Amino acid sequence: MERSYILHMFTPGKQMSPFDINMAVDAGYQVVVPYCGVSLDEITGLTQDAIFSRGPKGVKATGIFIGGRDVMLAADMLDAARKAMVPPFEVSVIADPSGAYTTAAALVACVEQSLRSAHGTDFAGKRVLILGGTGTVGRIAGVLAAGLGAQVTLASHRDAANAEKAAAETAARFGCALHGAGTGSAEARRAALAEADVVLATAAAGVQVASADEVAGAARMLVAADVNAVPPEGIAGVGVMDKGKPIAGTQAVGIGALAVGNVKYQVENGLLVAMRHAEKPLYLGFSEAFAKARELLAEKS
Repeated sequence: MERSYILHMFTPGKQMSPFDINMAVDAGYQVVVPYCGVSLDEITGLTQDAIFSRGPKGVKATGIFIGGRDVMLAADMLDAARKAMVPPFEVSVIADPSGAYTTAAALVACVEQSLRSAHGTDFAGKRVLILGGTGTVGRIAGVLAAGLGAQVTLASHRDAANAEKAAAETAARFGCALHGAGTGSAEARRAALAEADVVLATAAAGVQVASADEVAGAARMLVAADVNAVPPEGIAGVGVMDKGKPIAGTQAVGIGALAVGNVKYQVENGLLVAMRHAEKPLYLGFSEAFAKARELLAEKS
C-alpha cells in the first residue's frame, strides 16, 4: 500500500503560519496537520505518537515541522523531538520558527556571495551590524555570521540593555560571541554604521532603520542587505529587487528583500522535499538551511 505523506506541524503559538502550510503542500505533503499551543514538554509525547503508528517503513512518509516565534525554543523542540525517536521508528524533523532559520540562512548566504563577487573577501574579521537585530531573523543571522568569523553586533532601536540581553541569551544558547548596542538615536546609528563592514536590516516590516544620510556616512560598508519588503526601504538606497547593486555614493552593494526572499523560498522548499525523499531521518535547523542556501547560490553562480 502506498502511504500518503503526512507532515505534523507543531507550534507553541495560537496558530500555525499559513505560509508554512502552503510551503508544505507545495513540497508534496498530502496531509498537513497543525498542532497549536504546544509546549516543550509535550514534544516527546507528540513525536512518539507520530512515529509508532505507521511502522518502520511508514515513518519515511512522515515528517515533523516545528514553528512558533521563539528561535531558541524551536531549537530546544528540535532537540527534544530527536531525542524522542526510537529507531527504527524515526522521522525527519525541520524547525523554522517564523521562517527565521531559512530567512537568516538566505540572508547570510546572499551577503557572503556579494562580499566575494563585489569585493573579493568574506565574513572573516568583518564587523557586522544587524539593525533590528533582537528579533528572530536578526539573532540567527548573527549566529551564522559569527560562525563565519565575523564580529557581530545586534542593535536595538529600543535601548542598549534590550540589545545586550538578546545578544547574551542568543550567544549562550548557540555557543558564539555576539555584542549588543542601542541605536535609538541618529547619533548612535551614525556611530555604529561608521564602524560596520556589513549592515543587515532585520527590523519589522515598514520600518526604516538607516536613512540616506546615515548610509552616506558608512564609509567602511561593503554590503548592505534588507529583509523588509514593505515601504519604506529598511536601508535607504537598497531596493527590494536589488541583488548586488551598487549603492549610490558608497563603495557598498545592496541586497533587497525579494532577492533574499527568493532564496529563502527555495531553501525551505528544498529542505521539505529532501525530508520526503530521505532514506535516513534528517534533522534540519538553521545550519542545514545555511548549507542549502550556499548550495543553491553556488549552482547559479
